[in-house]
Order: sequence, then structure tokens, then C-alpha cells
Amino acid sequence: MDNTTRAAEPALRLHLNEHTGGCSPAVIEALRSITPTDVSSYPDYAGITASVERYFGVDQGWVHLTNGLDEGLHLAAQAAALAWSRDDRAGSGGSRAALAMVVTPAFEMYEASAAAAGLDVVRIDPEPEFRFPIEAVARTFSTRARVLYLTDPNNPTGLGIPDGAIAALAAAAPETTIVVDEAYADFSGRTVIGPLLERHRNLIAGRTFAKAHGLAALRVGALIAHPDALAPIRRVAPPFSLNIGAVRALEAAMADRRHVDQAVAQSRESRRLIEDFCRRHGFHFWPSEANFVLFRVGHRAAEVVRLMAGRGVLIRDRSTQPGCAGCIRVTAGVVAHTARGLAALEDVLASLNR
Repeated sequence: MDNTTRAAEPALRLHLNEHTGGCSPAVIEALRSITPTDVSSYPDYAGITASVERYFGVDQGWVHLTNGLDEGLHLAAQAAALAWSRDDRAGSGGSRAALAMVVTPAFEMYEASAAAAGLDVVRIDPEPEFRFPIEAVARTFSTRARVLYLTDPNNPTGLGIPDGAIAALAAAAPETTIVVDEAYADFSGRTVIGPLLERHRNLIAGRTFAKAHGLAALRVGALIAHPDALAPIRRVAPPFSLNIGAVRALEAAMADRRHVDQAVAQSRESRRLIEDFCRRHGFHFWPSEANFVLFRVGHRAAEVVRLMAGRGVLIRDRSTQPGCAGCIRVTAGVVAHTARGLAALEDVLASLNR
């Protein structure tokens, strides 16, 4: 086959924080083992739920599996809206909608989930350099505030929430469900899973297997909390969220710890490469605990993203997010992919400076 008929090389996806190296080979084998009767039957979640509980070191009843963490975010909003509606009928809710609190910049699905459930959204801006605004969050709590979405570490900044802040907020507002989105906890190593969830029944950890485990296309997530905290979620959850492919893949992915450890190690080295690149070019960046780095390239951010796409490398323009003017976000995953992306970015910057 000559060059005129060869298929174009796929774009390098450094814009959605995916595992660009792919899932564990064990996942593919698990998918191939699915039988026709597996497909024609409704899945049984007892076994996989128990496996996930063991994986996270929690007791039976502390895990609710979801169709991607996105579904979990939506269920939290639905549960909050339902509870507010019941309070309203009892005469204590008031005539206005319940509130969902979002600390910005933030993952777009928080506001989308709140809107779908009919909640009003309160946005809380960060302090300078994206420092976590714990005092502003505490001031925003009210009887209408029924769900608070937090990300630890944050997306798009990659910054972690300071130690003790989540516990303090959970204690300050026991009637507000606090969903801690831990999509990037495999990379940061920090989590609220443990005694904190036992002490605060309004606290829920959200996890995904899309990132370090490489299951993004199969849509597998989990909400982890005390059963009392999960009870309202389960009342609004559909009965069969995960398909059989996701169930089998998740079991295989959790068993291959080496694959996850390698993803985390590669990401750590890629973050170093990206941060070194930023230092050489004088770009301001935020030290990330996740599998990406946010940095400011200036007013040409959109043009940089466009030119990178023309070179077959996709990165994310985050300029419209609060505090992110002129910023782009680049996935820090497989080291070879990071090197390719940075080489393309070097070319783009050189072309803009000619």
C-alpha cells in the first residue's frame, strides 16, 4: 500500500484526560469471553459490587455502581431535588428550588446534572491562583443548599483540596450532600474513603474507572459512602445501569493492578516533562496532582489548539473557565505520547513567533 492510500494516522487525544495507552489486555480477554446468553440476560451486580467494595476497602453496602461517574453526579442531584420536594410538601422547603453549589472552575457535568434535576446553581469563585475558597463555601450554605460538588484534585487545575477542608465543610452543613468527585484520585493518592465517610453521613466519594484503568468508553463509575448516605441515591437510581461488558471489564481491570500502577507512573513522568516545558517557555502552570497540566499560553490559546489539531494532536482550550483566560490543558499520560505532543507544541510556538 503506498502513501496515497494509507489511512490517516489517528489524532493523539490529549484533550480529555483519557488513558491514551489503552485498557489492560485482560479487559479485552474478558470482553471476548462474553457469551450469547450473557448478552440476553440482565446482569447480576452482587459479585462485581462486592469486588469493588473489596477494592476500595469498604464494608458491604458502601458502593453503588453507576454508568460512568456522570450518572452518579446526576443521581446526587435527583436525590437532592426529591428530598427538597418532600420538604416543600411538608411546609419546610419553601417555594423556591433547592440549590446545587459548584466551586469554579469545575467539570461541566455538575451544572448539567443540577439543571436536569431542576436545581438552581450557585457558583463559588476560587481565590487567587485557584486556592480553595473554604470560607466562601461555608458562607454560601443555607437550608436550600442540598448538594455541593467538589473535585479533588480539581479539573481543570489539577490542584488538591487542602487537608481538613472537606471534613470541616461536611461538619458545617450536615443537611447538604457533599459529592467529592475523585476521578483523578488514582494519580493524587488522596481520598475521603475511610473513617471520614463513617463520621459524615452527608459525604459521598465519586470514583471512575475511565482514567487510570482505561475504561472510558465502557462507562463505569461508583459512588462510595455509608449506606445511609447512599439510600436516597438508590431510591432514584435505575435498576440496570451497567451493561455486561462493563461488568466483566471492571472485574478484569481491578485485578490488573500493575496496569494501573504503570499508568500512574507514566503520568507522573509526563507531568514533569510538561512542567519543564512550561519553565523553558516561561508559561505559568499549576502543579498538578492529576493526569493533566493546565498552563497559560496567552491570548493565542485558541489558535494554539487549532494549530495543534492540524498537526494531529488534540489539546483543550480552557480559556472560558473562570480564572483560566489564555489557558490550555494537556493530558499527562503515556510518556511517548507526551513527548510527541510537546514536540508538536514546540513547532506550533515556533510558527507563531516567526
